[in-house]
Amino acid sequence: MCRNIRVLHNFEPPATEDEVHAAAVQYVRKVSGSTNPSAANQEAFDAAVEAVAEATRTLLEALVTKAPPRDREVEAAKAKERSAARFGR
Repeated sequence: MCRNIRVLHNFEPPATEDEVHAAAVQYVRKVSGSTNPSAANQEAFDAAVEAVAEATRTLLEALVTKAPPRDREVEAAKAKERSAARFGR
């Protein structure tokens, strides 16, 4: 599950709220061991996702780097190349 969490730091444009939320959902799913919580656990699951998303936003705002911002399209192309080399075309 956590393989779907992507690097969110140092991109131009910066990570969107949707990307931060998706990463938080993946993290909470992995930690909780469930992709769809029961009705009894839904509130706790949602609260955890919101807490992780907030922590992620705080982290991304606090991080500094001297490296130039990465381009999403270039990074996606690199990932596609790695996937093709690993799994074939």
